[in-house]
Amino acid sequence: MASFIKRGKSWQYTVSHYVNGKLKPIRKGGFRTKKEAQVAAMEVETKLNKGIKVAIKPKPFNIYFEKWISLYKSNLDSTTQYHYKNTLNIISSYFNDIPIQEIEKSDYQLFLNKVGENRAKETMKKINSQIRACVLEAIDEEIIHRDFTRNIVLTGNDGKPVEEKFLHWGESEILLDVLLKNLDNSVVYYVILLALTSGMRFGEMIGLTRNDFDFKNNTIKINKTRRYLPTSDAEIKKTKTKESNRIIKMDNRTMSEFKKMFAKTPDNIYQLVFYSPASKYKVISNTAVNKSLKKLLISLKIEPVSIHGMRHTHASILLYKGISIHYVSERLGHADVDTTIRVYSHMIKELRERDEKKMLEVFAQI
Repeated sequence: MASFIKRGKSWQYTVSHYVNGKLKPIRKGGFRTKKEAQVAAMEVETKLNKGIKVAIKPKPFNIYFEKWISLYKSNLDSTTQYHYKNTLNIISSYFNDIPIQEIEKSDYQLFLNKVGENRAKETMKKINSQIRACVLEAIDEEIIHRDFTRNIVLTGNDGKPVEEKFLHWGESEILLDVLLKNLDNSVVYYVILLALTSGMRFGEMIGLTRNDFDFKNNTIKINKTRRYLPTSDAEIKKTKTKESNRIIKMDNRTMSEFKKMFAKTPDNIYQLVFYSPASKYKVISNTAVNKSLKKLLISLKIEPVSIHGMRHTHASILLYKGISIHYVSERLGHADVDTTIRVYSHMIKELRERDEKKMLEVFAQI
């Protein structure tokens, strides 16, 4: 049986509830009208009658999310944990100490709208994914009984399309020519060259040692990455996925330049290819490479892209030149070909249109 009392300008309900023969009433206040309190109390009584557990003690959303991270995400690498903790900070900043039991779907949508004002849609997708996983766990624990993240509308700003993150064939030719003529000017140019001709991730490149280069067979072995950001907790780490462990074939020109580089560059205790003694992590920083690349591209009157854009450029050139998507996927170290298709769907569409024209030409000549 529920009772109701007015406290100041709001109403509070109390539902009689026994646990192991002891009275443990369920109370909740803050209702604008007595009717609202009665409706809420009726929902609680209905759940109790059905044997559904009702969370008595309010659990602040940020504290519950933090506990969830420590319980279920402690085995993740430090970089991924950093992203979860960033989501925790966003939750704490917006919801303060509001209990998870009091958050409605409309509250959560307003949260996404606000947070998404200055973030990319892809970032908001990740934030929502993390929160939704936590909310579903809260439902399993019967702390809440409704999924307030269900069927929400994702917000955020449109990021730069993938097709604007890489260089086209002609631009790549210009860049490659300048790089080869100026390699002696900066070791950073070797990084850019390798990114363009190998399609490696930045972490994979700076993790390379001299022993990874096989000049007899013109191959490079990729089986590790190296720390270059403070979010990482290990100097040397495994590659992103098991498929990222690979040996890739390289062109003669690139391998020849690196062979000459090794011959004229002093070795270092770490055997690192892109060693930087002044750097905290003993390797060239991502920021330094991106600054040099931007400056170089601007001087060539080419729209700047990041060093990761060189990876996109490499893949796009191969696809444009008719290399199978299965080989490209394997070369990039993607977990599966579906990842490659998703990332380079714009390129695949162009190739389909080209292949369709070829098909018509084939049958027109029969």
